[in-house]
Amino acid sequence: MNGLEKLAQIADCTDDEIDEPSTRLEVKSCPIGNEGQSRASQSAHSRKMELPIYQAALPNGQRLAMLKTLLTSACEKNCAYCSFRAGRDFRRQTFQPDELAKAFGQLWQKGAVKGLFLSSGVAGGGMLTQDRLLDTAEILRKRLNYPGYLHLKIMPGAERAQVERAMQLADRVSINLEAPNSQRLARLAPQKGKLEELITPLRWVEEIRRQVPSQRGWKGRWPSSTTQFVAGGAGESDAELLQTTAYLHNVLHLTRVYYSGFHPVPETPLENEPAINPWRQNRLYQADFLLRDYGFDFEDFSFGSNGNLALEIDPKLAWARDHLSQAPLDINQAELSALLRIPGIGQRGAHAILSARRLGKLKRLEDLKALGVHVSRAAPFILLDGKRPPTQLSLW
Repeated sequence: MNGLEKLAQIADCTDDEIDEPSTRLEVKSCPIGNEGQSRASQSAHSRKMELPIYQAALPNGQRLAMLKTLLTSACEKNCAYCSFRAGRDFRRQTFQPDELAKAFGQLWQKGAVKGLFLSSGVAGGGMLTQDRLLDTAEILRKRLNYPGYLHLKIMPGAERAQVERAMQLADRVSINLEAPNSQRLARLAPQKGKLEELITPLRWVEEIRRQVPSQRGWKGRWPSSTTQFVAGGAGESDAELLQTTAYLHNVLHLTRVYYSGFHPVPETPLENEPAINPWRQNRLYQADFLLRDYGFDFEDFSFGSNGNLALEIDPKLAWARDHLSQAPLDINQAELSALLRIPGIGQRGAHAILSARRLGKLKRLEDLKALGVHVSRAAPFILLDGKRPPTQLSLW
């Protein structure tokens, strides 16, 4: 089995790993055939392979085709939710670092992919697995002169020096925390220890960014950092998840926190548990964006008796109904931080309002609509020229 065949074999193990927001591409054929085969044979063979290539949206807005794969689908951990946990019976695949680098290099040189997300099952311990991930990245950067996007996973048990080396090779690094606290982690991943041990590498990332000159990073800058939670897999509440999320953003300056909605996998201890309601995952992302980009604090959120956000209303609108319904904000006087709390006004709309106010007062909803504001959402919570704008009554 060659490298591309292994990539196709390992594809189903990559769906639960979240990198940038991405959509699996339906790759029905592969542009590379086996060496030594005739063109007809290569063509017939390639049509049978579907590779784990995703259309990913990067933080800078760029979209690119990204190969998302594992160094090995063998894993010594028995995480209760995971499709490639040690206790599952399925065919595993393992790459040597040079083998995986070569397979990716073929796809990259043919223009089939422009980015790589590289993770791995833990085999032989976290430090050994991290060494093999670093060896793969070294070959890509140094031997194959790959200049493109690389997201490199940090393994549980990796050492600080390994984390720093990963930061010198990658555009983004991450470690999966899985759960918001040690109690929940014990149910999802009992062999991974306490949550504190998983957060430590993220602390190292932040310390290195503050203490070591950024020129040592890839292309003269340090990579961004992210993590992933399994939302709904361990009985955790939204409040637990978002409290940890706030710490990750405010103290460790993570660029993104991803929420992988739990879905049961056959032959795992949680196979009979219900899948998460997709709306719950959506509300978690909305709350995360408010924490990261809109100046909200954990205390600003309202949770139900079960500790979860309401499914029927987004958290920004919920806050506005509690705080702005009887005390609307004057669009012509509110500061940026206040504008960002109004439903229907995003980052671009808020800055556009500030720019437009320098030219004169905003007096009509049409003026706001021209600036990119969703006026139907914003109208109940604002004043224009000191007056409430006319709005259609809604059933709250």
